[in-house]
Amino acid sequence: MDTFIVYIAKYAFVISFVIAAWVWLRLPGRQKTELLAWGVLGGALAYILVKVAGALFYDTRPFVVNHTTPLFPHPADNGFPSDHTALTMLIALIVLRYSRRWGIVLIVLSLLIGASRVAAGIHAPLDILGAVAIAATAALVARPAAVWVNDRLRRPADAGAGPPADAGS
Repeated sequence: MDTFIVYIAKYAFVISFVIAAWVWLRLPGRQKTELLAWGVLGGALAYILVKVAGALFYDTRPFVVNHTTPLFPHPADNGFPSDHTALTMLIALIVLRYSRRWGIVLIVLSLLIGASRVAAGIHAPLDILGAVAIAATAALVARPAAVWVNDRLRRPADAGAGPPADAGS
């Protein structure tokens, strides 16, 4: 069982990228650019929020507090928030907009990743909850910006430019 926990805790985030790529490949062009813009903007915002949250709140990792050995080696640094959970939950929430089925699968996977990192002694439950809150915030805030960017990228080059300069001659 420990091997399964370690695998999920360390490597299952890759599955999120594979599923998100699969969903992206099946979308029509307009939705492809929107999902990509949302992912880039949401990812940047989530990264900033993770760094700010980590600077504002320090949560000693459970293996340090409990004087135990985690299931896999990890630095004894700040555990708040869980980067793996924030990343995978952001991906899940974005994919949910385009594919309900795959979005739900990714939400469950993200929560499984968070739970496995708690079981491995790397994170406390608070670290996982903080990561979910950060991912949800980043997804909600970045969505309107992604739609705006997508609209600008998809607009024809000459839209709104007005008549050519020599139209009246």
